[in-house]
Amino acid sequence: MADKIQTATSDAVIRHGTIDDVDTIHAALLKLGTHIGAHQEITSTSDDLRRYGFGEKPAFSTLIAEVGGEFAGLCLHFRIFSTWMGRPGVYVQDLYVEDRFRGRKIGERLLRRVAAECRKEGGVYLRLSVDTDNEGAKAFYERLGIAWSSYEQTQKIIGEAFFAFADAPEEQE
Repeated sequence: MADKIQTATSDAVIRHGTIDDVDTIHAALLKLGTHIGAHQEITSTSDDLRRYGFGEKPAFSTLIAEVGGEFAGLCLHFRIFSTWMGRPGVYVQDLYVEDRFRGRKIGERLLRRVAAECRKEGGVYLRLSVDTDNEGAKAFYERLGIAWSSYEQTQKIIGEAFFAFADAPEEQE
């Protein structure tokens, strides 16, 4: 059994996503949302991904893993910068591996490739968030040395609250 898994892992090809992958990327994000029980929160469309990921100023990049020419997983990420370290890094927004390819280190390979590409560009860190109920993902990241940060908490504002906040006039002193 180990030989079979090793063969399948070594046969995995990791490449950069292209505009031709948009529908596959979006389908994977929908599956990820379903996997963590948050499919109702995904409002993006393939057109959104096409526009913001593959336009003039891409907001994100993707790595695609394939086994035997078949989609196996993806890592959607973007550049970030730490003012405290004075260096760039990478933020992993979404990591997804198809169920039938799990246990073959495809997720790990995707993360290592993102980290390696970031390092080549002077980056010194990788950051990501994990759904609080996704114990499997937390254990996976911990096993790789991607530790939970006890001194940070993610905050966010979305939807109508965001629009009201962004559109409010600046207060004059």
